[in-house]
Amino acid sequence: MKNNLFKFIDNIESYLCQLLLVVFVVLLFLQIVLRNIFSYSIPWGDELATYAFVWFAYLGAVYATKMSAHNRVTFQFKFFPPWVEVFCAVLTDLIWIGFNAFFVYLSYDFVFNKMNLFWKSQTMGVPMKYFYLILPIAFTAMTLRIIQNNYLRFVKKVDLIDPEAKALEEMTKGEKAGENNQAMGEK
Repeated sequence: MKNNLFKFIDNIESYLCQLLLVVFVVLLFLQIVLRNIFSYSIPWGDELATYAFVWFAYLGAVYATKMSAHNRVTFQFKFFPPWVEVFCAVLTDLIWIGFNAFFVYLSYDFVFNKMNLFWKSQTMGVPMKYFYLILPIAFTAMTLRIIQNNYLRFVKKVDLIDPEAKALEEMTKGEKAGENNQAMGEK
């Protein structure tokens, strides 16, 4: 039971992204069908789909952080000793954490101190504060995922590989295996 809870928490961004993707795709599909067939649309459908997409984008950035999938230029490190790559990775992560912390401060201040309580969404009537809440949540979560990745990399000695690089490596291995099988078949 405890393991399942930790697994759920560790993958919360993925689950929320999947849910939000389903919500906005279904809403937009319904809007298209209703408008074209019944000449009617759900008044709040487009607005909710838009906010679901915004939340999806920010949580997707958090998930990409967890997976170490944000773009990094690393080719130049092949020409330097390994410590240079480690130093630069830690430095860029510290700068990223600093940016996130500043943005958490600004977005928290905006959402909780500067945003008027009477600002509501046009069709749903929900206070805009709830939609903008994704800003401090996402940047806080990204910071936590950066710290988690560095803990895994430097304390637990886990080699974190970008999912695209991993897929490319597996694809290359598969092609080589196919070539070897084909060469064996020709003999």
